Amino acid sequence: MSQSNKKRKPWIRINAPVFISAAIISLFLVIYAVLEPDSAAERFLKMRHDVTEVAGWFYVMAVAGFLLFVTVLGFSRFGQIKLGPDHSTPDYTNLSWFAMLFSAGMGIGLMFFGVAEPLMHYVSPPVSQPETVDAAREAMRITFFHWGVHAWAIYAVVALSLAYFSYRHGLPLTIRSSLYPLIGRHIYGPIGHTVDTFAVIGTIFGVATSLGFGVIQINSGLAYLFDVPVEPRIQVWLIAGITAIATLSVVLGLDTGIRRISELNIILAVVLLGFVLIAGPTVFLFQTLVQNTGNYLSSIFRETFNLYAYEPTDWIGGWTLFYWGWWIAWSPFVGMFIARVSRGRTIREFVIGVLLIPVGFTFMWMTFFGDTALHMVMYQGLSSLAEAVAVDESVALFQFFEHLPFSGLMSLLATLLVITFFVTSSDSGSLVVDMLTSGGQEESPVWQRIFWAIMEGVVAAVLLLAGGLGALQSAAIASALPFTVIMVLMCWGLARALRIDSMKKAALVEGRLTPLGGGGPLSWKRRLEMIVRHPRRDEVARFLEESVRPALEEVVEELKKRGLDAVLHRRDDERIWVEVRHGEEVDFFYSVRLRAYEPPAFALDDTKKSRMEELKYYRAEIHLKEGGLNYDIMGWARESIINDVLDHYERHLHFLANLRQS
Repeated sequence: MSQSNKKRKPWIRINAPVFISAAIISLFLVIYAVLEPDSAAERFLKMRHDVTEVAGWFYVMAVAGFLLFVTVLGFSRFGQIKLGPDHSTPDYTNLSWFAMLFSAGMGIGLMFFGVAEPLMHYVSPPVSQPETVDAAREAMRITFFHWGVHAWAIYAVVALSLAYFSYRHGLPLTIRSSLYPLIGRHIYGPIGHTVDTFAVIGTIFGVATSLGFGVIQINSGLAYLFDVPVEPRIQVWLIAGITAIATLSVVLGLDTGIRRISELNIILAVVLLGFVLIAGPTVFLFQTLVQNTGNYLSSIFRETFNLYAYEPTDWIGGWTLFYWGWWIAWSPFVGMFIARVSRGRTIREFVIGVLLIPVGFTFMWMTFFGDTALHMVMYQGLSSLAEAVAVDESVALFQFFEHLPFSGLMSLLATLLVITFFVTSSDSGSLVVDMLTSGGQEESPVWQRIFWAIMEGVVAAVLLLAGGLGALQSAAIASALPFTVIMVLMCWGLARALRIDSMKKAALVEGRLTPLGGGGPLSWKRRLEMIVRHPRRDEVARFLEESVRPALEEVVEELKKRGLDAVLHRRDDERIWVEVRHGEEVDFFYSVRLRAYEPPAFALDDTKKSRMEELKYYRAEIHLKEGGLNYDIMGWARESIINDVLDHYERHLHFLANLRQS
């Protein structure tokens, strides 16, 4: 076989039960909506009504629980646990991380609802008198509530579970992995396939909802700028064209495609936000930002549980429950994407970053756009803006810019931003669906990613043709219901796993150790020599072979004599480790790894970069199952190595004893 054939990648990498089930269900719904559009629209709307009436209370309780859950995790003793091994570091800078999670999280929605939602609540509030100061205040409070920490708490539940189980425990990066503490290896059977299939369907309809909103707004922007007709035929062509761009971004991958476009999104969004702040009533906007934030914080508890039970209204189904369903439908996609880019961060860092930073930007966006629009209507007498929004919310942003300087340029910039948000939503959604249907593979064949990118575009187009915005909203709410139940189970599984992780960490610190035996103490000169020396690779590799391996072999043989299932493993000249299996209980690992470091500048005469690579030094570092412990045993005597293994094994037994008693 030639070398090129050996390196050839497989043309297909799928988890067949999930891929085939999700594809068939999606195609069935598409065909049904195409052949019976009136029936499909009626069923979608009835489904939304039934879910709102019967399960509205469940959505409200679940979302409140998700917010409480992630807040407690972030600020409890679990906050120091890393989403990865203990020695891991973040894959992306804070700026790139924020840009990617924000663009994937709710970019299109901000463009569509930034002006429209405050004006719609002002004209038609749930309980206040319309078009009054109270209605304006209520409009911004409701808008903040819908776009605040609840949405990001939903994303955080999924992202935390996936990142923790995948990067810290080596499970596949799929939704099923989060249920491992509850059902064990059954995650690889029918239960796991069903969970991932629900996640795929929810993701497809959640992304399709956003793409539908986005393409309607792009059509309105093109109509404003170039007199392009606003009609479903044009919107379908727009979906096809922008899906093609998103497909190209998917093919380029996470770092080349999605990350670059996400960073462009942030730049364009900041430019647009800054323009509105300067061109609008600047002092008024700063005042309302402070007051809106205060109103939101003071009413968050009351609004979280408000179902309007004593004053029945359809408003909550069209707004609050729609948003909760939309965020939950998006959560497999956004959660998995956030998990994918959050490896190496602590839980506390993750929770603070995900809950607070995007919400802060969102509150500025909603205030600067929403309160500028309210100022125009209330104080400048531009009632036509509110009337236009009441007729068609997709034109709100462009009608809004008509009353500011450089309206044509700003409308063009806004349309471009909607397109780039469209692309990042589609390509990151396709990447996530492909990972779910391939069993967690991060590198799958290109055709699979293209298939799901096209499928999302087709579903968005069909939902638009089958019933417009009503069908989109109905699909989002209905598809989210089964996944809400899965998310509740995810919280339970993550809590159990973190408790065990925390107990093990405590055992490593608090466990009482047997006093060291044998092997007299090193002379201080020998010890100093070991501290300041910087061994080369061949020296450390020889140490692993001549000192570490015999020491670990001796430990393994002695453990076997005592009836324990102990095994010694070796990988090239880089790693050697002991594994002690405990059946149904947690196994023990003790590994010595060869790890490279750049020499410190104070130890070199020549600190040029070319020399730094040449003069790297190596350490023989200890790693346990949870990650590296960052200490070096290079030069230790055989008996000292044996005692170090026994120290850690005794701590592990202490952990198991505590676990049995819990």
